[in-house]
Order: sequence, then structure tokens, then C-alpha cells
Amino acid sequence: MLNKDKKYRVFISAAEPSADAHCAGLISAMQETNVATEFVGIGGPKMAKAGCELLEDTTHKAAMIYKAFSQVARFYKIIRRINHYFINNNVDLVVVCDSPSFNFHVAKAAKKAGIKTLFFVAPQLWAWGGWRIRKLRKCCDKLCCLLPFEQDWFGKRGIDAVFVGNPLMDRLEIASMRHEQYANFTPKKAKFALMPGSRAAEIDSLWRPMQQIALRLKEKYPAATFVTVAVDKKCKEILRAAQIPGFECQYSVDSVNKTAGAVDFSIVTSGSATLEVAAAGCPMVIMYQSSRILWHLFGWLIIKTRYLSLVNILAGRELVPEFMPYFTSIEPIIASIEQLLQNKDRLAQLSSELTGLTKPLAEKNASREVAKIAVEMLH
Repeated sequence: MLNKDKKYRVFISAAEPSADAHCAGLISAMQETNVATEFVGIGGPKMAKAGCELLEDTTHKAAMIYKAFSQVARFYKIIRRINHYFINNNVDLVVVCDSPSFNFHVAKAAKKAGIKTLFFVAPQLWAWGGWRIRKLRKCCDKLCCLLPFEQDWFGKRGIDAVFVGNPLMDRLEIASMRHEQYANFTPKKAKFALMPGSRAAEIDSLWRPMQQIALRLKEKYPAATFVTVAVDKKCKEILRAAQIPGFECQYSVDSVNKTAGAVDFSIVTSGSATLEVAAAGCPMVIMYQSSRILWHLFGWLIIKTRYLSLVNILAGRELVPEFMPYFTSIEPIIASIEQLLQNKDRLAQLSSELTGLTKPLAEKNASREVAKIAVEMLH
């Protein structure tokens, strides 16, 4: 039973911007309950604004895949600080969100200190690193899955897992009848969105080729327009400073979903942004650029899924063209875009399929579902 006279302390660990947003939603949802709770942890500005006392901002230097190795020393220092906090403070529940390579260490420290641990966002062990399932069983009391098939996959492997929906969808509306807009579509006046991501590594590797693709499309369709979405003003200025000669676009500090809803086609970096684009019913191509050398050395051995983008993994087929884990030329990307632009019936069908794909993710309010589970774990 919950002690009504007690104020429970929940420690939250988020290591990148998307997790910061997820956890901010969770904090707000928990504050709506009748349980007196205080929050402390590591994360970013959204968590802080929601009411979490931050020991450190871990989101401003977030990295992905191979580039994350450059942050190892910094993150181990943070782990030591977290260990020290658990030893010297009473914590009732630890919530770790995404970034499993980092958060496994946080969860291990929590279990060593005898603290219940909730994983918010299941690690994608079904895609790669399946050998870590034993590690997960040891340090996870409850696993919240964002993708429908994950509950069964982890459950069969001895993990107490539950599908909670996707927190991205808590803030979005699934576009309805968007496919009808393509009935009169013409590529001559197409509106394109470029979405190079928010991480420095993504911008460094994707922003220039995205602009080059846009220039080629502009040559064929002079009336075409382009908008680039940035996560904040700082990101906007970084993108603007790296604009190549001849390229022109509107820069928008806005949500990916809202931007995708206002254009005809999106060129987007791989990640959760693809689900926001899908929810808007916007046809897309997906890009990512990682190390070719490391991919050929061992990457292809450890990745178990046929497709790498979330949209295609959920679809179980290549619903949209994906160019990852790397690309050597923009020519195939341009060819895929051109092929779609010339077929308005295919664009309409794709729009409909994309919104249909995201509907199951929005049937639950993920933040409230996870908040309920967290409260139950405080008992």
C-alpha cells in the first residue's frame, strides 16, 4: 500500500533529446495522480521544465551508433555520480529511458542498491544484441514496450513486458483522409521537407547530401519549394550556417509532424521522426549515414532485422525507400523520389498505409500508461 504521508522519490535517466521528451511526459502524467512524488535524475531541459531536479544535462551531446564511442569517458563519469547518489539518498523507483548501452549501467547500479527499476522504451534486442537478454532480466523489474510486437517477443524470453503505446503519439493526431490530397498532385509545384535530425552527427553527415538532393529536384521542378525543420533556434542557426551555395529553403522551428503535414514529401533521417512523418500521412524516403568500415567489419553480423527504419520494421516490408546504414551516392535516392513523384496513385496509397501503420501506436496514451505502472511499482 502507498503511504499517503510519504513523498516518493523517482530517479529518471534519459541520455538524449527524444528520451528527455518522453520522460517529461511521464513526469507530467505522474503529477496528475494522487501520489506525492518528487523527481531527480539526468536528462534535458524538457524534464527540468516538467519538474525534475537534474544532476546533469545529458542531452546536448547525444550521439548515435558508432559515434557514441567518443562519449564513453563522459558517460562513465556520470555513472559513477549516479552510483554515489543511490548510495547516499533514498530512491523509491528508477526509470531508465532508451539508450540501453548507457542505461544498463544505471539499472545495474539501481539493482545493486535494491531499487526497483522500470525500463521505459524496450531495448531493440530483437534487432541486434540479443545476447543482452540475460542482462536485461537481471536488472529490469518491468519493461514498457513502444512497439506492439515487442510485448510477446520479450515475454517469451522471461521479461515482464507490456505494450504501452508510443509517447510520440500522445502529442500527435493521426492524419485522416490525407491520401485524398494526392488526387490532384503534380510534382511541378511539390512541397518538400528536409529533416536532417537534431544530433550533431546526423547534421554533419546528412544535411549536405539532403541539400544536394534538393538542388537536383529544383533543377527538374523549378516551382518546387523546400522547408527544413529544426528542433530549436540553435539547431536552426547550425543548419543555416551550413547551407550550400544555390540552395534556398524556409527554416522552421517546429514539430516534425506538423511540418510533414504541410508538405507533399519528406526526406528524413532514420529514427523516431519517421513515425511522426508517417502519422502525418506524408510519403518519404529515409536516410542515414554511419561508418561503412565498421558496418562491413561487424555491423552486418549483429543486425538481425531485414529492414533498419522503424517504419519498415513495423510494416514488415520496405513500405518506404530506406538508404541505410549508409549510402555512397545520392543518385539512387533521387531516383526513388522521382519514381514516387511520378505516381500520384502510389503516393495516395502510401499516405493511407502510413497513417494506418501508426494508428495502433496511438490507441493508448503511453505517458499515462507508464505513469500507472510506475505508481503500482511504488507500492
